[in-house]
This record gives sequence, structure tokens and C-alpha cells, in this order.
Amino acid sequence: MTCRDFGLFLKEKFPFKVQKISINAGFTCPNRDGSKGRGGCTYCNNRTFSPQYAAGGKSVTRQLEEGIRFFSRKYPAMKYLAYFQSYTNTYGDIGRLLALYREALAFPEVVGLIISTRPDCVPDALLDELGKIAENRFLLMEYGIESTCDSTLKLINRCHTYEDSIEAVKRTHSRGIYCGAHLILGLPGEDRETLLRHADRISELPLTTLKLHQLQIIKGSAMEVQYRENPEMFHLFTVDEYIDLCIDFVKRLNPEFYIERLTSQSPAELLAVPGWGLKNHEFTAKWKAKLATVA
Repeated sequence: MTCRDFGLFLKEKFPFKVQKISINAGFTCPNRDGSKGRGGCTYCNNRTFSPQYAAGGKSVTRQLEEGIRFFSRKYPAMKYLAYFQSYTNTYGDIGRLLALYREALAFPEVVGLIISTRPDCVPDALLDELGKIAENRFLLMEYGIESTCDSTLKLINRCHTYEDSIEAVKRTHSRGIYCGAHLILGLPGEDRETLLRHADRISELPLTTLKLHQLQIIKGSAMEVQYRENPEMFHLFTVDEYIDLCIDFVKRLNPEFYIERLTSQSPAELLAVPGWGLKNHEFTAKWKAKLATVA
């Protein structure tokens, strides 16, 4: 069994090496500011995916300068994708949003955008403008779907439904924009067969890329409190269990999808459980070794 990875996708799109640079543009989320809810998603601590150069209220240009300075030490000829990552990066005034995206695209070494967002925060007027950008520049919208079960989405305080995800992906795809999805495997209340059904359901969507990662309990999150009070709600995978799950998941997945990642490791100082003690490349090596044994 084989699967297509994100590196292959980028090689097909660009004749040079490309690296993502994470951008924190100062956004919030509708389930944090009260427009839909308060407190954010129960699993969330945004510090787990915000690099140091994206901290402190720096401008988009400043973050790109510092990110490129960091990466170009090893690869001077590298080109970059500005990755609007932290919180909900389509949640705000459309004029301000477009100004931030264009600021990134104006940077000489930036060859495209990746915009991470929620499926309930992409109005048609914004998608129309993004469709115009996508006519000439690389653009990938990355949607936090997290689960295809509405009961789970309610439990983790996502404040949107899976139908919102379906509609957002379809509307985005119809404008010629690449679509990616993100799922968390192991959310409370979801057994193994439920997790595998996620593969069946998202395979029906016009997606290009997919990110998966195992559930991690982050210090200071609402989910850490739930875990301490009701540990029976959770099944935290061992490395070998998770590898087996991912193999079965990929078997049921649309083979046209490019898989960007299967796992994520939060910083040790922020991670409550599980502590696998593996670097990402070590997990990838174990995954590939097991995958090679599967017909």
C-alpha cells in the first residue's frame, strides 16, 4: 500500500524547494469572542503551534523576514508559502483580511498562501476575492474539520457542524481554490470504527490535502480538566496502536488525497499526555516500515 504525501504535491506545483512560514496575524475565533461561544475548543492552546518568530504582535512582513532568515541559512534559494496559521484566519473585516494576504504575497520570496480557518467563517464575498488570487498565485485553504460527528463537535465546543464543513469545502473548490482538511483522531466518545468512518465521509469531499494527528491533552486546556476528572472518556493511543489505525484509515481514504502529516508532537512543556518520546521523523520511519509490510 502507498499514499501520496504533501512533499510530492509541492514538487508537482513548484520547480524549486518550498517551505511554509507560519504567520500569526492577530486573529481570534468566534467561539472565543462570544459571537458563537466562549473559551475556545476544549483541546486548544494556541502556543502549541505558534513558532517564536510569529509571537509578539509583529507585522506580517516582519514575521516573514525573520522566518526567511531562519530557513535560508540552510537553503539560500528556498521559496516560501506564507502560512496564516494561528486561530481563525478568515475571521474579520474582508478588507483587512485581503490587505494582510496581499502584504504576504508582495514579499519577493513568497510564492503563495496557505490559510487555516474554520468552515463557518468563509463568506462567499471573501471566497470570491480569494478565487481571483488563486487564478495567478498558489492558494490552499486549510479547514479545521476535526470530526465528522456533530455530537463530538458539540462536546469539544467547536460551535459548527459537519454540514458546515461540507458546504465550505464545496464552495471553496468551486472557485478553483485548493482545499485541505484537518482531523484529530481519538477525540472523546469516538471508537475505532467511528474514526475509520471519518475516512469514508471526507473521501466524498473535493479535498486536495489532509492533515491528521493523534489526540494530545494540552496543559491548561479545558480538555485537561475533563481528562483529569473523567479519564474513562478518553483512549490515548500508543505509537503502535496509532500506526495501525493510520494504516487502516489510509486504506479507506480517497487515494487522490495528498497526506501532509499523520501525527503532531506538541512541545514537551505544554503536553500533559501522551508522551511518546518520538520526534516526527522517528514516527515517520516507524510508519513507513510498517506500511511496507502491508499489501
